[in-house]
Formats: sequence, structure tokens, C-alpha cells
Amino acid sequence: MAETEKPAAAKKAATKPTAAKPAAKVAAKTTKAKTAAPKAEAKAQPAQGKTDNVKSKVKSDMNDFKAQATDSVRAAATKGKDRATEAVGSISKLIRDSAGTIDDNVGKQYGDYARSAADMVDGFADKMDAKDVDMLAEDARQFVRKSPAVAIGAAAAIGFVLARLVRSGGKDT
Repeated sequence: MAETEKPAAAKKAATKPTAAKPAAKVAAKTTKAKTAAPKAEAKAQPAQGKTDNVKSKVKSDMNDFKAQATDSVRAAATKGKDRATEAVGSISKLIRDSAGTIDDNVGKQYGDYARSAADMVDGFADKMDAKDVDMLAEDARQFVRKSPAVAIGAAAAIGFVLARLVRSGGKDT
């Protein structure tokens, strides 16, 4: 019985010519689609001159943005340097004003130490004021290269002092 079923199925497949026609149509359609695809891709890509113009415009815009950012950072750094110089000058003045009180309370010798310290701080403020931001940054790099342990300790101490100033400033208001 199984033998009779096999030839019947084979006859049915052989007698159906309609199954071959759709396969041929599908093959023809895919061939047409394959030949049409490169044309579609070519249309989707912009011309070489247009991409060059876009690339040059993006590069130009990025260079303008970089220049603007550099100018902004330099202006902020210069303003910060001026404020720091002013603060160091104020510290020098404070130490110098305290020297008279130190003379009276502790002795003339210690008052002279305070005046000497005020002179040193004032000299530092003058040096800082005379240099531009780039020179100060290079000096800082050289200092860190020469003695990184001192630089890390100084950064930690400055961070501690700034944190205390911020905390105390927030409580007073």
C-alpha cells in the first residue's frame, strides 16, 4: 500500500505545472530587484562634492567651537588668577597688620618674623600677577613633575581649607 502511494504523489507533483510558474516568476522578480538595488543605493548616496562641503563645514564649526571654548576658559582662568592674586595680597596685608600686635604680645623678634612672612607673601602675589595663565600652568606642571608627593599634599590641604570655607560660609547665611 505504501508503494502505491509513492507513485501517486510523484504523478501529482509532475502533473502540476502551476507550481513551476510561480517559482519562475519569483526568480524573475528577485533578479529584477537585484538589478534595481544598486540604482537605489546610488541615488541614496550624496555626490562627492556635497559630502566634502559638509565635512569642511563641520570641521570649520568644530574649530570655531574649540576656539570659543579656549577663549572662555582662558578668560575664566585669568579672572581666577586676578582674584587669587588679590586674595594673596589681602593675606599679606593681614599678616603685616598683625605684626604690630605680635610685637606687643609676644616680642619684637616675632613681629619681625611676621613682617618677613608678609614680605614673602607679597612677593609671591607680585610674581603671580606678573605671569600670565599659561606660564602659571607650566610652572605648576614643572612643580608636580619635580615633587609629586608635595603637590598631592598641597592639593589635599587646599581641598580641606576650601571645604571648611564652603561649610562655614553656608552656616553663616
